[in-house]
Amino acid sequence: MALTSSPEQPQPLGRVIGAVKDWVSRCGEIWVDAQVVEIKRRNAPTQFMTFRDRIADMSCQVTASTLVLDAAGPIPEGSRVTARIRPRVWDRNSTLSYECLELRVAGEGRLLAQLEQLKRKLQAEGLFEAYHKRRLPMLPRMIGLVTGKDSDAERDVVTNVERRWPGARIRIRHALVQGADSAESVMTALAGLDADPEVDVIIIARGGGSLEDLLSFSDEGLVRAVHAARTPVITAIGHERDFPLVDFVADHRASTPTDAAKHVVPDHAAETAGVTQTLERLRRAVDGLLSHQQHQLDALRSRPVLVDPTRSFDAHVERLTLLRHRLEAAVDRCLRSEESDLRSAVSTIRALSPKRTLERGYAVLVDEHHASVSSVADTAVGSRIHAYLADGQLALDVADVTDGAS
Repeated sequence: MALTSSPEQPQPLGRVIGAVKDWVSRCGEIWVDAQVVEIKRRNAPTQFMTFRDRIADMSCQVTASTLVLDAAGPIPEGSRVTARIRPRVWDRNSTLSYECLELRVAGEGRLLAQLEQLKRKLQAEGLFEAYHKRRLPMLPRMIGLVTGKDSDAERDVVTNVERRWPGARIRIRHALVQGADSAESVMTALAGLDADPEVDVIIIARGGGSLEDLLSFSDEGLVRAVHAARTPVITAIGHERDFPLVDFVADHRASTPTDAAKHVVPDHAAETAGVTQTLERLRRAVDGLLSHQQHQLDALRSRPVLVDPTRSFDAHVERLTLLRHRLEAAVDRCLRSEESDLRSAVSTIRALSPKRTLERGYAVLVDEHHASVSSVADTAVGSRIHAYLADGQLALDVADVTDGAS
């Protein structure tokens, strides 16, 4: 029922807002097709989003509980969604907003959400960790190739591998690369090459395509098969912007089949040029080393000691002669000093010897028993004593004994 009013009888604003709220609430719930252009997540029970019409330039603010938003799974901004909403008018500021009661990702966005959920699951299991990645062989004996029969990807890989390394060997296993059975077909081909002992590396190649075309390369079974393979695996699926899940478990991800060929074998021309350059550098290094060693050898040979090995003895002979002269002079000085000391000692000895005393007129007296007579008490009158003189001896008889005191 419409409200009546006039300048004399206006309606209260709150009553008008309440009426609008009542009218809006009668619209009830409705499913809408829209695009999510913004999601404002916060640590609160209510989350805010912005929906926009996919055709007309119209947008609105939408609220949703955290449970509703989480139940929809990952929703990248720009995703197409189908939402069950109802309009609401807030009493305090009379603003109009929409409450989302249920949210579903639609179209390609739904596929992206499913892939994102699978990606998070596999990532949580550690399948994407870098330590699982194996190094590619520098020059494989045999290259395994899984690709579609007569496809552009097969032609690109084979042509570029043969151009880069003409002697390369390729073993091809054709598989379905699109459709319901493509994942199983690729897994079968991969298992056959992985069991081949001659195959050192495997390339899984496919040309570009839409998200649905590449969906089989995000199959969980195929992803786990690539992760479990014993042989290093290179994936070349789609283009640079395409990232199927198998790329995350491969040992190396190539942006295109041509890029895969660049990583699996070296460039023969570049390697030949590199070897030639390295040989030239090695030759120059060896020549430089030999020249340096020859220069050192010439320097050693030009030294005087090698030109005339006996020349170094001349200085030693001169020094030896000088030392010998100094030694002889020292010996002479020592002998003269010792001779002088000896002469002095001899003179002293001679001056103190009994013989010198006898030469001065003294005599040494002894009795008949050759005992020294040094006192008158040592003899008696009538005794015979012997007197030793400088030139002989005398036998004397004592005729008188006189005491020196008397």
